[in-house]
This record gives sequence, structure tokens and C-alpha cells, in this order.
Amino acid sequence: MTDDSIGIDISKDFLEAHRLSDGGTARFPNAPTGFRALSAWLGADIPARVVFEATGPYHRRFERALSRRLPLAKVNPLQARRFAQACGSRVKTDVVDARMLASFGKAFALKPDQPIDEKQYEIRELFSARGALIKDRTRLINRLQTQTLALVRRQTKARIEQLTRQLKALQQDINVRLQDCPSRARANAILRSIPGIGEVAAATILIEMPEVGTLDKKKAASLTGLAPMTQQSGKWRGKASIQGGRKQLRDALYMPALVAVKHNPDMCKKYQRMIKQGKPQKVALTAIMRKLIELANTLVKADREWVQNHA
Repeated sequence: MTDDSIGIDISKDFLEAHRLSDGGTARFPNAPTGFRALSAWLGADIPARVVFEATGPYHRRFERALSRRLPLAKVNPLQARRFAQACGSRVKTDVVDARMLASFGKAFALKPDQPIDEKQYEIRELFSARGALIKDRTRLINRLQTQTLALVRRQTKARIEQLTRQLKALQQDINVRLQDCPSRARANAILRSIPGIGEVAAATILIEMPEVGTLDKKKAASLTGLAPMTQQSGKWRGKASIQGGRKQLRDALYMPALVAVKHNPDMCKKYQRMIKQGKPQKVALTAIMRKLIELANTLVKADREWVQNHA
């Protein structure tokens, strides 16, 4: 392995590559043939890192195909853009972006991500399909409220019932796959032991934050987007706020937090204490969401289930 950085700008159709050591550039199709051509272009000397931006559906095939063959480092597009601006680059093209990504990786000595777990990808795809079905069902349920014709209502109800059956089948398949892996099955049992975290919330944590159990408290909260960001400058003191993070995971913690403040004595005390201090309910509930993900991470790391503290 050489201490070299490769930047890959990923679009729908192409991969724009830049090698930092010699300034070499190349373009490849964003397809299996392009992935093979990229590997051949890199040659036998594996670089220290291959840096690319998270671009949703466009980067997934690339990441899935090359995760175990190259030291991939996925970065936040906003951070990469801020780095380019700090370097004085105002131009934004695929070639420039690839060069900036290579420089970004070198400047911060980015470490490669953990190789992709193929089963994790399969579970994530099932979970994504489940989310789409939920949106469809919610839309139909809302539409049913305004429909008056008997035929239209019957068809809408039939479609809702069909979606409900499909959702049940998807959830069962997700549960089976979670149990197939001993480590995931154990983590799932630990998460389900926490008051408020049910079947769906536990699955969401395992799918959206596979790092659970390997992080420190601050990192777990930061990845979820629940770590408050301090805002101050000189004598000015602004309100701390949360931002960024993994939205789907954060959304999945909302209902568990509502349950936790009623059925988890420790969470209830903290919530009530914050309310008495004059904190808005939304702020107090966000703090409980953060405590939940920190607790989940701690218990999985310690390999123990939740037990009520009677002290």
C-alpha cells in the first residue's frame, strides 16, 4: 500500500478519478465495467485511501462492488465542499471535485471505512422498501378520508390491506435476517430490552448505525445528530442546537423517547427535571433521545441487557 490518495467524483453515469501523487485523471462508467477498469487503472499499488462523497443511489453500486477490494473512505459532501472553498476553489466540475476529494483525504489522513457487510446491505434494502410501503399506506389512508364513492373506497381499502400484508412480510424477513447473524441477534436482544425500544426501533438502530457498540458516547450522539452544537463568539452566546447526523435513525428514536419518559424511571426523572428547569418539552425529549442512543451503544458494547436500577 502506498501513501497516496485517490479522489472519485461520482455522478449517475460516470466516475471521475484523480490520483494525487502524479495528478493522473481518468473517467469510467458508473457500472461494473467501469469498476473493473478503475481497479486496472489503479494498478498493483493500492493507495492509502480512495475518497468519495455520499451521493445516495449513485455511490451505492460503487461502494458495494469495491468495498472489500479498495480502502474506501466516504465523506460528507458539505464537508468536502467547505474544504474546497477553504482552498480557494470556486470552480465546481467533476474533475475539480475529484482533485479536491483526493486532497481532502490526504490533508486529514482519512482512514478507510470498514468493509461493507453484504448482509447489512440486504437488510438495508428491505428496510428501505418497508419505508416506501409505509409512505404509500399513509397516503392512501389520508386519501380515504375524503373519498365518497363506494367503488373508489373499496379499491383504496383493498390496496391498504395489500400494503399491510406486504409490510408484515418485509418485517418478518428483516427479523429473520437479523437473527441469522449471532452478533446482530445478540445486539437486537440487548436493544429490545431497553424500555421504549421495540422491534422497529431496534432494527432501525442496527441498520442505520451498524457501528453501535463500538463508539464512545459523544460519537454515538454525533452520528445520530443529537449532540448539541455550541454557538458563541466573543461575548455573544447563542442557543445550542442539533444538526446533521442520520435523520432516519433520529426519527426512529422519537416514539421510543415518548415511551421511555413514562416507563423508564431514570429517563422519567431526567425529563421531569429538565421541564422543571424551564426547558421546552421538545428540548427535554431530544435529550432523552440522546440518552437512549448512548444507553444502547453502552449496553451493546458491554454485551449486557438493560436492568432497572433499584438503588
